[in-house]
Amino acid sequence: MPGLLDRLPDGARVVIIRLRSLGDCVLTTPAIEVLKRARPDLRLAVVVEKRFAGVFEGNPNVDCIMDPAVRSVRAWRAALCLNLHGGTRSMALAALSGARWRAGFAHHRGAWIYNLRIPRAQEILGEERTVHTAEHLASAMFCLGVPKMDIPRARLFVEERPASRPYAVIHPFASEPGKAWLAERFAELARRIEETWRLEPVFIGGGGDDFTPFGAWRCVAGVPLAEVKSLLASASLFVGNDSGPAHMAAAFGVPLLVIFGTSDPAIWAPWKTPAQVIAAGPAIQQVRVEEALAALERLKVEV
Repeated sequence: MPGLLDRLPDGARVVIIRLRSLGDCVLTTPAIEVLKRARPDLRLAVVVEKRFAGVFEGNPNVDCIMDPAVRSVRAWRAALCLNLHGGTRSMALAALSGARWRAGFAHHRGAWIYNLRIPRAQEILGEERTVHTAEHLASAMFCLGVPKMDIPRARLFVEERPASRPYAVIHPFASEPGKAWLAERFAELARRIEETWRLEPVFIGGGGDDFTPFGAWRCVAGVPLAEVKSLLASASLFVGNDSGPAHMAAAFGVPLLVIFGTSDPAIWAPWKTPAQVIAAGPAIQQVRVEEALAALERLKVEV
């Protein structure tokens, strides 16, 4: 139903379902921003799992962050429910939201629950090419009736803490082996970054990650998302595999070097921030430290 946005009354409530995945949550923020630019009067709630709620905390475009519970969603009394997630749980929340209008991507299994089915991003954008995740999510807003516009950078919000010395955040972990560069090469790259750019390497990861190869440096493991945001906001450089923290760094405008394995940079590259990408494909573990250093030289990191 093109032009639905014009049919929503002033001050209408909208609930956006984006349950999880750190990078996906971060890349939802440009879509939220273009919606609020078009209709600043709307009141927006985001439904997200608690472990990822920190992505949306402090965002002036978000009026409410809620747990994925039917009771909470129905209590918001939304005129429009927009499902950007697509799994079974999110579809159940959309179906039971109580919203007059329920929107979601037409390719979702069970899309019959929507009375607005959003077509492929390529159809909305009017061009046949691989689209970035930020474009895919923002295209849903254009389908609702937001005038097409330049899609902004993702944005995160946190109180920055001044650093005692410049540092580089390094995230050497990945969700699967095909996306992970060798740990010993991250360690060697950290040494070279420290020597060449005089940046303190700071390694980050989850509580269950193995930091043994990086014991010579400061390691931050399993801390709340708010603390990770603060650390990234003041960093001079980010280096890592394709991951959620890489998208967080990009949202703060931190220069990035991201090493890609099996994921597609056309879909997941850092969005609208200074970045160098090494697209290695299945050969990610064969990427040499010298290749990474050359990419950093091209990035022209300023300390």
